Amino acid sequence: MKKYLLSILTLLIPYLTFAQESDLGERIDEIFKKYTGWFVELVFYEIPFSESFHIPWVLIVLIGGALFFTFYFKLINITHFGTALKVVKGRYEDIEKHGADELYDVDDVEEQLDTLDKLLEEKDDVEGEVSHFQALTAALSATVGLGNIAGVAVALSIGGPGATFWMIIAGFIGMASKFTECTLGVKFRDVGPDGTVYGGPMYYLKKGLGDKGLKGLGKIFAIIFAVFAVGGSFGGGNMFQANQAAAQFVQLFSLQDTSASIWFGIIMAIIVAIVIIGGIKRIAKVTEKIVPFMAAIYVLAAIVILVINYQHIGAAFKAIFEGAFSGYGIAGGVVGVMIQGIRRGAFSNEAGVGSAAIAHSAVRTKYPASEGIVALLEPFIDTVIICTMTALVIIITNFDNNIVTYGQEITEGVELTAIAFDSALPHFSAVLTFAVILFAFSTMISWSYYGMQGWVFLFGRSKRTEMVYKFIFCLFTFIGASISLGAIVDFSDAMVFGMVVPNIIGLLILLPIVRKELKRYISAIRTKEDALDEGLEDIQKL
Repeated sequence: MKKYLLSILTLLIPYLTFAQESDLGERIDEIFKKYTGWFVELVFYEIPFSESFHIPWVLIVLIGGALFFTFYFKLINITHFGTALKVVKGRYEDIEKHGADELYDVDDVEEQLDTLDKLLEEKDDVEGEVSHFQALTAALSATVGLGNIAGVAVALSIGGPGATFWMIIAGFIGMASKFTECTLGVKFRDVGPDGTVYGGPMYYLKKGLGDKGLKGLGKIFAIIFAVFAVGGSFGGGNMFQANQAAAQFVQLFSLQDTSASIWFGIIMAIIVAIVIIGGIKRIAKVTEKIVPFMAAIYVLAAIVILVINYQHIGAAFKAIFEGAFSGYGIAGGVVGVMIQGIRRGAFSNEAGVGSAAIAHSAVRTKYPASEGIVALLEPFIDTVIICTMTALVIIITNFDNNIVTYGQEITEGVELTAIAFDSALPHFSAVLTFAVILFAFSTMISWSYYGMQGWVFLFGRSKRTEMVYKFIFCLFTFIGASISLGAIVDFSDAMVFGMVVPNIIGLLILLPIVRKELKRYISAIRTKEDALDEGLEDIQKL
């Protein structure tokens, strides 16, 4: 695979060099836009509520669904936040492997210890390929990226500091959406004879709606979702990421030669190929190292800047809260501020899109709701923590340096964020560039898994089918780094958010199943906790 990929990429270099030095890329872009522009406009169509502001209908669906799920599950984003942390740490790993009743529903300690001894001798038969932590980092790697760096800066330039408040709200309610879709992802997954997991909205739409007597609708929705997932993986999840990473690399080293991005594309495609050929297990092993590392560096740098400028922290939060409910100087006033913040929050964590359910479905557990609870941490980390840190750095830096005029949209969000960090930490922009490349890489490898799951759902499960997809994906990585094709990426982004419609409808229909699974898992946790409270503290975890 690697040998053939390198050979074909080498053959393509002369053509891509010609494309860069001519208007071929622009002509391809224009032709593609001519035939797909209608779809992009449809997905991102903004409903005019007045002359001053418009709201994308897809945003209304995402936020409306998130609000409904939040109240349906009685503020699960608060009530089970602590539970999520315990699950990720492995506190309930024993009951997820063997079941709570088998382990703890006994009369005395002696009987309990006998049961444990027997289970320790038995082979672990729990289905799944990755741990809770690995599934979480794999899903996070697909959402934590340029949106957290560039997208937040753009949202602030349009909506001002107040946009941060609504961004946090969007992340908070999005936690309930992630819980819902990821619980269903595990509940309705398929597991192959070799242990390979096939999961995501394609499966809970087809199987779940089929169980509800909506077999035809479920199959149609599943196919639509799979097609959109494949298309989204090639563009927004791959080409756009490769293009932005290449641009940051060229800019960092002040490279003028047009071949630099081509060679960067070759190297990136090879590295991506090496990772994704190993499937979700290898992807998870990479993301569990990259995501915590790059998130820690980014957040730590932001905290350092906040400490250095501690005198502005109070003023920053005051600007955020006052701006959220005033909107002075911002187009659309308070509603305009709200839209910008909610748009960035919702689009950043992709809660309700359904993509994350594909990664989370591969987890090892007997209780689907256990992974749903873990998944609710994702929007919190992505939006409430990382996006907020970016916003605070820009707001605080702007007090003394006037790097942005609120209400005037900028086009280069990465540059604004880099200026903000550099003002307090000289030359940190170089580290930021490295972070952008890592963010892009991690997004690409996770989206390759999302797209491949959609691909095998459509074309069948076989090694050949998977290798065809992975080859095409790596080819698009190379092309994306070498040529900027805006219309193709716009179309791909539209496909990503087109996934919202079948997914949200499916979630609403299948909510009773999610609630049942939540009760089953919480009951299992209580069985263990009650047993420990009754004098079984000496029982060791498996």
